[in-house]
Amino acid sequence: MAWLKIWNLNEMKHAVVFSNLEKTFNTSKENVKALDGVSFEVHSGEFFGLLGPNGAGKTTLINILGGLTVPTKGSASIFGMDVIKDFQRVRRSIGIVPQELVFDPFFTVKESLRIQSGFFGIRINDAWIDECLFELGLQEKTNSNMRSLSGGMKRRVLIAQALVHKPPIIILDEPTAGVDVELRENLWVFINKLNANGHTIILTTHYLEEAEQLCNRVAFMNNGKLTSIQNVSDFVNQPGGIRAVFKKTLDRNEEII
Repeated sequence: MAWLKIWNLNEMKHAVVFSNLEKTFNTSKENVKALDGVSFEVHSGEFFGLLGPNGAGKTTLINILGGLTVPTKGSASIFGMDVIKDFQRVRRSIGIVPQELVFDPFFTVKESLRIQSGFFGIRINDAWIDECLFELGLQEKTNSNMRSLSGGMKRRVLIAQALVHKPPIIILDEPTAGVDVELRENLWVFINKLNANGHTIILTTHYLEEAEQLCNRVAFMNNGKLTSIQNVSDFVNQPGGIRAVFKKTLDRNEEII
């Protein structure tokens, strides 16, 4: 599938670099430290998992990459570009699939993707949009109104929106939360194709076995700190697998899905 070979950035060793990253949110009652000295790299072309309980700091990291949150201290970069100083170039290099189903109910599927293309200054993009719709099984929903779609179909449209500008890095924030098993399997077939053709994938998920099956490496976070980074191959055949490793890295007990 040659159409997936969009970027040739694998000659750069690191796709994402976090360096001594800290983030403190000031509230009326107290200061909340969401990130506390987080440093690690995501390799180019890697399928990387970011795991941790609610409040661990995963979403804050993603928001910093997307320009939605400014770090209190430290830095983050995409292919050597600082996420603050080179915001526009960084934003063109990433596609973020949020956990929330965010869409305008008054547009059709194709209209939504054309509008998303326009945000990146792409005026003529129908050929690429049609290919994304085909690969995501949305070709029969092209002219359907967004509010008429099922939750699973809306999730597919969000993924297509993240791909319209052909980003080399795709960030998936709990993409299969509340999604049926069939759609989950179809989604990972497509994402694996993207990864096999050079896209860097960053995944946050509560489904630990999902990360174990898909990722090359996983980072475990808790209370705003990076507790461990491990190669999946190191523990996949160990008793308890990723669940046992996850429990060991946490400082407190959490319910694991």
